Parts: sequence; C-alpha cells; structure tokens
Amino acid sequence: MATILVHVMPKPEILDPQGKAVGSALPRLGFDGIAQVRQGKRFELTVDGDVTDEVLAKVREAAQTLLSNPVIEDVVEVTVMDATGAVA
Repeated sequence: MATILVHVMPKPEILDPQGKAVGSALPRLGFDGIAQVRQGKRFELTVDGDVTDEVLAKVREAAQTLLSNPVIEDVVEVTVMDATGAVA
C-alpha cells in the first residue's frame, strides 16, 4: 500500500475568504510578519500495490476532474509518500 498526496489551491485570481480571515487573525494572536494566507485542500489517497506511472496518471486525472473544481482551483502538487510518511 502507498499513499499519494494531492494538494489543491484556489487560483490566484479567486477570492479566498478563509485565507483572508486566517491572515487577519494571525497578527491579533501575536504571529507577525506573515504577508498573506491562502487556504487549500490536501487529499491523501491510499492505493493498493506499487505506485506506477499508470497509477499516478489516474490519480492526476481524478485530481483534475473530481478532487478540484478546475474553474476556481489548481492542482498544485501530486506526490507519493513512502512507508515512513516522508515524501518520496
């Protein structure tokens, strides 16, 4: 079994109200020096067997068609985690 991570972010031109709310709260809580916050989504997909090029291609297709809304979001990263949980 292997785990594939998919990271999805709003497109730069799309308003991100959750990121803006977090960005506004950080200085009030003493976390200064952070210029901007954007909030995205992370999916962890566990697959049976080895991660082949074919498996990665299917995951990328799923990321583009189901895990993200291509009108307002970009799939920014698809990576494989190894057995220790580190990105391979």
